[in-house]
Amino acid sequence: MQQDLFVAPQPTTEAPTLFAEVVFDRPLDHAFTYGVPTDLAPLVAVGKRLKVPFGRGDRGIVGFCVGVTTTVPERKVKPILEVLDDDALLTDPLLRLTRWMADYYLCAWGQVLNAVVPAGARQQAGSIRRVFVEPVPDIEMPPKLSPRQTAALVALREVGKPVEVRLLLRKVGCGAGIVKALLERGLIRRVVRRVDRETQAPDDCEITGPLTLNDEQAHVVETLRPALHRGGFKPFLLYGVTGSGKTEVYLRAIEEVVARGKQALVLVPEISLTPQTVRRFAGRFGDVAVLHSHLGDAERGVHWRRVQTGQARVVVGARSAVFAPTRELGLIVIDEEHETSFKQDSTPRYQGRDVAVMRARIEDVPIVLGSATPSLESWHNAQRGAYTLLSLPRRVASRPLPPVRLLDMRHMPVRRGRPSALSDPLLESMRKALSQGGQVMLLLNRRGFATHVHCPACGHVESCRFCDLALTYHKQRDTMVCHYCSFEQEPAQNCPACGRSAIRYQGLGTEKLEAELQELFPAQVVRRMDSDTMRKPGSHARTLAAFRRGEIHILLGTQMIAKGLDFPNVTLVGVINADMGLHIPDFRSGERTFQLLSQVSGRAGRGPRGGCVYVQTFNPEHPAIRLAATHDYALFVAEELEHRREHAYPPYQRLARIIVRGMDEEAARQFSETLANAFTETIARFPLTEPAAVRLLGPAETPVFRLQGYYRFHFQLQSPSPATLHKVLRLVMPMHTPPKDIEVSLDVDPFNMM
Repeated sequence: MQQDLFVAPQPTTEAPTLFAEVVFDRPLDHAFTYGVPTDLAPLVAVGKRLKVPFGRGDRGIVGFCVGVTTTVPERKVKPILEVLDDDALLTDPLLRLTRWMADYYLCAWGQVLNAVVPAGARQQAGSIRRVFVEPVPDIEMPPKLSPRQTAALVALREVGKPVEVRLLLRKVGCGAGIVKALLERGLIRRVVRRVDRETQAPDDCEITGPLTLNDEQAHVVETLRPALHRGGFKPFLLYGVTGSGKTEVYLRAIEEVVARGKQALVLVPEISLTPQTVRRFAGRFGDVAVLHSHLGDAERGVHWRRVQTGQARVVVGARSAVFAPTRELGLIVIDEEHETSFKQDSTPRYQGRDVAVMRARIEDVPIVLGSATPSLESWHNAQRGAYTLLSLPRRVASRPLPPVRLLDMRHMPVRRGRPSALSDPLLESMRKALSQGGQVMLLLNRRGFATHVHCPACGHVESCRFCDLALTYHKQRDTMVCHYCSFEQEPAQNCPACGRSAIRYQGLGTEKLEAELQELFPAQVVRRMDSDTMRKPGSHARTLAAFRRGEIHILLGTQMIAKGLDFPNVTLVGVINADMGLHIPDFRSGERTFQLLSQVSGRAGRGPRGGCVYVQTFNPEHPAIRLAATHDYALFVAEELEHRREHAYPPYQRLARIIVRGMDEEAARQFSETLANAFTETIARFPLTEPAAVRLLGPAETPVFRLQGYYRFHFQLQSPSPATLHKVLRLVMPMHTPPKDIEVSLDVDPFNMM
């Protein structure tokens, strides 16, 4: 039988001389001290998980060891029960990073640690126990051995390391009895180890060499080279228009780092971008580790350990890959650094981009943040000299940016019969592009078939039972769904309010657009990419690969198709409802709309055939739409920054958003007012002078007041000083524990204001 590596210790009366500091995945702001039994002392280390007693009973729970000391605590402590890991799951820089995250995002260290180490790594998923044998050292070869016993022992001694039993038997050509005899005579010993299962490489990856750089790319690489060779923390903002060759710059920079025996970490915002990025990087470097949430625990665990052991020199992944356990980190790259998907929306509510910058600072390595539409925060950092600005103002091969035509839907003629989502100019351009062998991409950032179901007789709108939101009708599943809480109900035949049967399905989602396209273009292959169709593992990669091969003629989808994808045969891009994001009550709505339109426009015209973009809008005069159509990022960002300065919004001031929620509306309201009053009193007493003042806005009902059955109130704190803002939060939050059935969440640097 195989033996576990670590076994729970037998009770001992010997007083411990070593003590472990342990934190848990609970909202607790301090570590707990435990004694280390003598037999477990060699196994305990910082960064490992320990099973320890907690609470009144001695039932064990799991925590992370964050410190080891010989200082005897003043009070009596309980002993740890078990060491769960062979090796530390976290490096010292990662421990320092997670400690910073707990302080900055105002949550418990144990909560951060539990979030950053994936389940696959904690559970050693993707590995299996195998039996190895090795020769016992310093024993002479006995004279009375059979020829096969002698061959097996000689083979083991020649290898000089443990060999898996099945491989030894295959090599020597003998049966298990030979190994058993050597074990019984004490000439060899058994070793049980975990080994990783093999992972599959990208199936359509070909090894490629460097591309020829244009003058701008060569200048950027030369500017980066000193930092890549010397090391040291230095942040760069790479602003390059879509199609300007930013990825090749990343590849060249990583080549410099890997050649020095270092590892590189590459973050991308969307799962849909990961297959393309992995394929491109694997084609250059061969062995690339992949880390993102759509991987199974086993595959993720294998990749995590390959990074940890240094086997993988290049790591590619989404937001959580910022915590990859690299031992020799030399460079961090963040592609599409402006993307809001780098923000985590549950505890710990971290911003992946900002955490990556802090990790680069802690590990003393350069970091490159790249985008065609940098976030205003990063652009402001470059303007004030905190980041070094690098520019790629032209597309590769001097290809022009695609012309963008704004289609003012207010003045488009209405067709007779059933209304269409596609205007006549866009429809005609699609027919022309397809007839010439080009491919078409259409963006509609709303999934489902009909965005709302209502009764024209009485005005009733079918809403979610738990949220203040209209239900979206999904025709293929014939159900109405809330896109916030996933509540579903069957579509009504009659209005539940007035009983009439004149129910109407209105609004436009990707499912309805797909049906219309299949009717208009029966000879073309149409595919939809949204969270409804991309649920199965590998679905993103399969769809994009088919589109790349030309097997799909029209690709429509939500924002997951809008960024980073490179398809030279796309000659037409259409945006169906460009105004959608402008109606969200969020100070970033204009910035996000400009970024989305600029990014999706950049998918067109990347090949020698060129391309064009059509944008359907009811608000062509809005700066975000008007300036995106002319590719004028500089003018847009100048106007938007001035607007942010006037209203004291980021990047000029820091924000913290607090949400109080409860099933009882009045109880939630009362506690939100109590908490807001406490902040008001603290701010008034605090010895603050301009420009370090703290401003409180609220409390008020959230834009979506009832969500998942909870009534929600929110308020925000603003200050030009993050240190002052944190100080006020630390003074007030611990002193006001919410009553039963009331929950409070704190979001530092919020991105979702709904």
